[in-house]
Amino acid sequence: MSFVLLITAALMALRLAGELVLSALNRAEVRRHADEAPPAAAAIMDGATYARSVAYTLEKSRFGVISGIFDALLLALVIFGGVLPRLFGRVAAWGGPGAVWSHVLFILFAGVLLSVPALPFDWWEQFRLEQHYGFNKSTPRLWLSDKLKGVALTFVIGFPLLWALLSLVKWVGDAWWVWAFALVFGFQLLMLVLYPKLILPLFNKLTPLPEGELRRRLLALGDRTGFSAKAIEVMDGSKRSGHSNAFFTGFGRFRRIVLFDTLINQLAPEELEAVLAHEIGHYRRGHIPKMIAVSAVMLFAGFAIIAWLARAPWFNLSFGFPAGELAPTFLLFGLLSGLVTFWFTPVMNLVSRRHEYEADAFARNAMGGMGAMLGALRKLAQKNLSNLTPHPWYSAFFYSHPTLVERERALMAGGR
Repeated sequence: MSFVLLITAALMALRLAGELVLSALNRAEVRRHADEAPPAAAAIMDGATYARSVAYTLEKSRFGVISGIFDALLLALVIFGGVLPRLFGRVAAWGGPGAVWSHVLFILFAGVLLSVPALPFDWWEQFRLEQHYGFNKSTPRLWLSDKLKGVALTFVIGFPLLWALLSLVKWVGDAWWVWAFALVFGFQLLMLVLYPKLILPLFNKLTPLPEGELRRRLLALGDRTGFSAKAIEVMDGSKRSGHSNAFFTGFGRFRRIVLFDTLINQLAPEELEAVLAHEIGHYRRGHIPKMIAVSAVMLFAGFAIIAWLARAPWFNLSFGFPAGELAPTFLLFGLLSGLVTFWFTPVMNLVSRRHEYEADAFARNAMGGMGAMLGALRKLAQKNLSNLTPHPWYSAFFYSHPTLVERERALMAGGR
């Protein structure tokens, strides 16, 4: 048991060390170019914007170091301090022997309670850091409302799903984890359809894109690229942040294109068309089903590992829980699996960056040239104060998108 705890502590230390080293390398690289932007970066941002970008990147990085150390210490305290076993003993006792609902409440209570210490960091990031650079558009009341809605959804959605997962052991025996995978994977697919209809409207207002040049452009783009969506909607992202985005949700006849109102305000119609062409490129190049398939494999492996750990008495006992109790195994896996999967982050991001290159190329071809896409990327980098000079190791590890300089180089290599 002490060996398991020692390995866990070592994995915690290794992950924190990896994050701190990569963050330090990135800050050093940004500072190295702080006084004078490289030629490729200077072509994207003017001097004043570049200076703000450097300051924003460094401040976010320093804040990330502090919050990262806090998160690591909190996890260590929770795992090694006996907090969770005591919570389990009290909450599980509410339902008596064999009760599933009290075990479900233990998982939910633990998740909510563990999120509370991080709230001051979240508040500071929103109302100090983001506010200082002009990105925050939220209010304390809206921020609190979002948190409360999030907790409510955790219980409304999480309780029945977790109850079904924990009950599967009684219903189907040792093969419960296969059925659990099928249940969760099916739930994830269902949420692709239900999320924009039921969940997203709880936080944001979605309105149809008004008639006009932009709507005509986007519908014409969909026609010539073989992509049709049920709706093109505008989301009021500006009530929380000045950052912008575009995405589509659902699949098949349930597809919806969603544009942030900030994006519409920041880009010209042809640039918005290019951004949508990029999103359509993900669809036409099959990136969505590929990532869903990868997610399914990882989910299947995750449940297989949970089932194996649940059968191993040493796992629960090492952390102070009774052997054979599935709820603690679920929670421990959720808290500790990131210590291992963290090191696979660059592999997943490598695949993601390749997909971004392919989507950029699709947008360039759909638009008949790279001008509109380049214009959109440059404006978004300026408006969002993107880091144009990350350390190569840092971007390779953490970036799901290529850097703007890399994307421009790839677009230009494909010709006009």
